Amino acid sequence: MKKLALHWQIIIGMLLGLFFGFGMTYVDGGKGFVIDWIKPFGDIFVNLLKLIAIPLIIASLIKGISDLKDISKFKAIGGRTIVTYIVTTVVAISIGLLIVNTLQPGNGISPDTIEKLTDTYAGNEKIAERMDQASQQQSSGPLQFLVDMVPSNFFAAASENRNMLQVIFFTIIFGISLLLIGEKNAKPLKGFFDSLNDVVLKMVDLIMLTAPVAVFALLANVVVSSDDPDILLALLKYALNVVLGLLLMVVFYSIIVSTMVKKNPFWFLKKLSPAQLLAFSTSSSAATLPVTMERVEEHIGVDKEVSSFVLPVGATINMDGTSLYQAVAAVFIMQVLWPEGLVFSNQLTIILTALLASIGSAAVPGAGMVMLVIVLDAVGFPSDKLAIGLALIFAVDRPLDMLRTTINVTGDATVSMLVAKSVGKLGKPNVKEWDDHYDEVK
Repeated sequence: MKKLALHWQIIIGMLLGLFFGFGMTYVDGGKGFVIDWIKPFGDIFVNLLKLIAIPLIIASLIKGISDLKDISKFKAIGGRTIVTYIVTTVVAISIGLLIVNTLQPGNGISPDTIEKLTDTYAGNEKIAERMDQASQQQSSGPLQFLVDMVPSNFFAAASENRNMLQVIFFTIIFGISLLLIGEKNAKPLKGFFDSLNDVVLKMVDLIMLTAPVAVFALLANVVVSSDDPDILLALLKYALNVVLGLLLMVVFYSIIVSTMVKKNPFWFLKKLSPAQLLAFSTSSSAATLPVTMERVEEHIGVDKEVSSFVLPVGATINMDGTSLYQAVAAVFIMQVLWPEGLVFSNQLTIILTALLASIGSAAVPGAGMVMLVIVLDAVGFPSDKLAIGLALIFAVDRPLDMLRTTINVTGDATVSMLVAKSVGKLGKPNVKEWDDHYDEVK
């Protein structure tokens, strides 16, 4: 009997999780049961993915750089990656602004709904936390993001996934230095990192065996923890604007894959789908990174020399879905609470600020709202209305976060293919299974 493909297993797990979660909302004590006995399995899965993210970046990036032999190739890959990420982010923000200015979802929100949302969420602890984080980020100097990229202690940086840029910075310096000491001197250390890379990728295969059960747990928890359905319905028009923009980004990526990479976009989306589904379930590009790298390298055929740099950097600085959301959410809030601020200069400010805010922003759930506070402050949004503005969109932030993270991961994979194609590093897929060498050790 043919084994069911992983993406179908994950989809079945997601659907069962949704149905189970909805069912438990009608059972006395159902929410508590899901949180106490189901949610932990999803948390364990996410923690396992986060556990191997830093080791995978270190091993994969060092292997990729040391395999280059020619340091000029790395310069070409790095330059094309950064430029392409900036272009796709600007496109995403522009699509968001075009949609929200055309459809104007904020014009349909009644004063009663604004008051209800304000009463429900304005004092929410998570909103206050996001505002504090944004305030800390804004109080730093213009070049602070460069300072933050350079760690003073590698082991401290490697102990926290939020410091991914610091780990990447150290690893790039390490990999280049490994090239410069000569092949003979580098051979023992290179062999160690080559083996470490293989081991961590095998860990990804093993962890993915539990993915269907994990997404069941994650989605069941999302459903039982969802907010007031009436409020969600009131914000449906705004949410649909974001979803429309995200779908247009998928079309944009498909055009790139078809015309520039010369691959079938449906084939690309199918091969990437397990990573997309996990991004949707976890709302974290960082947690999904090990799976994204495995799918792009083994199932799509991007050489490790490219993927080991492009994907970790993308998980940190490339947030197309989140940037598009910034544009829609900022203009939506302004349409409702500050329509006089909807001038052309402010729209240009949104493009620039959302682009800069995406660089170095944490690839974890909730980071989008921190970026949104920075964007709203940049256009001069009244500070006394800021908490109300965040309350307007808070109810649907979690489901939209799941969707925009999926787009973030899709964008990273698309750019990795494009860069690989441009430097002649896009080859044939070479799929490895968890039990490839099992007969040797059983």
